Amino acid sequence: MEHAPAARGGLGAVLAAQWAADLGADLGERATLVQFSTAFCQPCRATRRILGEVAGLVPGVRHVEIDAESRLDLVRRFEVRSTPTVLVLDGAGNVVKKASGQPRKADVIAALGAAVDGTSHGSSHPSDKV
Repeated sequence: MEHAPAARGGLGAVLAAQWAADLGADLGERATLVQFSTAFCQPCRATRRILGEVAGLVPGVRHVEIDAESRLDLVRRFEVRSTPTVLVLDGAGNVVKKASGQPRKADVIAALGAAVDGTSHGSSHPSDKV
């Protein structure tokens, strides 16, 4: 499922390359689920399992987990106030959804549908469901 950022072209390639540098991993070809977690966060474990399952079910989707305590730069940039917080990125690396708390699998799949289809209307309020 490797996808070179340069193949995205133009501004998308720049954004994807920036995300790859920030995350230490390439973006998913169609979408990426970015999870901010902390070591002792109980809901983060369940969120990891749910996002991993969804990423395994949907071709071209990658799940990347970020330790919020060691990546305060990203926590500040994306205004992460609690863990777990999930960002849904489209294939170009645009944030199309942001939600805090443990998501339901159905909500994650719906958010991915919007990211992949390009039907999202921008970032949501942090308390929205993924």
